[in-house]
Amino acid sequence: MAFVILDPCGPEKAAECVSVCPVDCIEEGPDQFYIDPDICIDCGACKAVCPVSAIEEEYDLTPAQEVFLEKAEEFFANR
Repeated sequence: MAFVILDPCGPEKAAECVSVCPVDCIEEGPDQFYIDPDICIDCGACKAVCPVSAIEEEYDLTPAQEVFLEKAEEFFANR
């Protein structure tokens, strides 16, 4: 399982999560930061430091939030 960055990140785009990720799987996109679901080791360091509570575990997503996992998968698929 991976962590997913949700919509509160968009307006804020705080970068605390990037500096604490031990596997460097978080990158800035045009509208928010994204976590690479293929590289994330599910450590939770990013969630602990997010100032806007925009990070959730993949298995805790509501159906409405699943679009953010899809956005992350698309973002990294096109790299």
